[in-house]
Amino acid sequence: MGLTRVLGGTGSPPPTRAVELLRAGSAVLVLGVAVPVCLAAGAEAGAAWRPAAALALAVVQAAVLWWVVGRPAVVLLVSALLGSAMWLLFPALSLTGALLGAQLALCVLSALRPVRTSRWGLLGMLALAPLAFAGGGVLSLVTQLLAAALAWTAGQWRRAQQQHLAAETRRAVAEERARIAREVHDVVAHTVSVMVIQASAADDVFDADPEQARRALRAIDDAGRSALGELRLLLRAEAGEEGGDGRRPRPGLGDLAELAVGARAAGLDVELHEEGRGPTPPAAVDLAGYRIVQEALTNTLRHAGASRARVSVCRDEEFVRIHVSDNGRPGGRSWRSAGSGRGLAGMRERAALLGGTLEAGPGPDGGFEVRAVLPIGYAS
Repeated sequence: MGLTRVLGGTGSPPPTRAVELLRAGSAVLVLGVAVPVCLAAGAEAGAAWRPAAALALAVVQAAVLWWVVGRPAVVLLVSALLGSAMWLLFPALSLTGALLGAQLALCVLSALRPVRTSRWGLLGMLALAPLAFAGGGVLSLVTQLLAAALAWTAGQWRRAQQQHLAAETRRAVAEERARIAREVHDVVAHTVSVMVIQASAADDVFDADPEQARRALRAIDDAGRSALGELRLLLRAEAGEEGGDGRRPRPGLGDLAELAVGARAAGLDVELHEEGRGPTPPAAVDLAGYRIVQEALTNTLRHAGASRARVSVCRDEEFVRIHVSDNGRPGGRSWRSAGSGRGLAGMRERAALLGGTLEAGPGPDGGFEVRAVLPIGYAS
């Protein structure tokens, strides 16, 4: 069943475009099988009313498939009744052909609903097999049994594929959280070190220079608030295994120029645009912004087939806004289909942990876009 490619599976509805493709494809298949047979038989029989009635039922069956994604069980039942009526009125159309709409509904039901639900639909379709035997013998019986079994199996295959993708996405999120935790650990350690130095300096000049001591105390206060925000992020990240020595310099938005140079060396023409003079973002926001741009450019290099990319970073008093776009070909989108790729999962996780948002999808002029909004005051 080629139409299973557009099914979402695992209980979640497919994207709007996929639903439209499924509806149109199902209607074309049903009518493509029924219309030629009915018209040919009608011409031979002198425009008898039976082929015309069967054709009308085929049109109704195609129309019912409009609701196949939202209510696959109901559509399966109605399509099975309409198909059986078509076959009784016009036996020249095989039972398997008359039940094509029901088979499509069974495939969707199997992909979108649990097995305990879809198996009843399968049993119902198999129960119609004696009608096929009565009308066409053993060959029709075997054809009907195989058609029903294949429709249900195709749906199960798609469902298993989507479950595997969901598991991969969850694993990617867990890995990203562990990575974030390690990075935040380094940031907090650095902040605490600064606080210790400032406290020591304040103690040294407390009596001789009270104003300098106050400045040191205010710096400790600012660093402490920042560290609290980082610790909240660390706790929410649900860290996994520790790794790395924590001694490497921490990258940030100030390192995007170097990142663009590396991408250009790999063959991607990167235009970097930065604007705004907001406050220095917290270390976690600075790091997350860098990682989001890094992941977006990496995936563009690997999967988009793009020759150019544009990175825009706008910073104001409240937010850091990041926009990465490319001119990749429409067919080079496998990693980002439906917004469910592992790269996107990691980027979304980083943005969500900071209270921000990340959106990704095709651009208005082609290519692909990633937009992230990271709040600067997430730690307050």
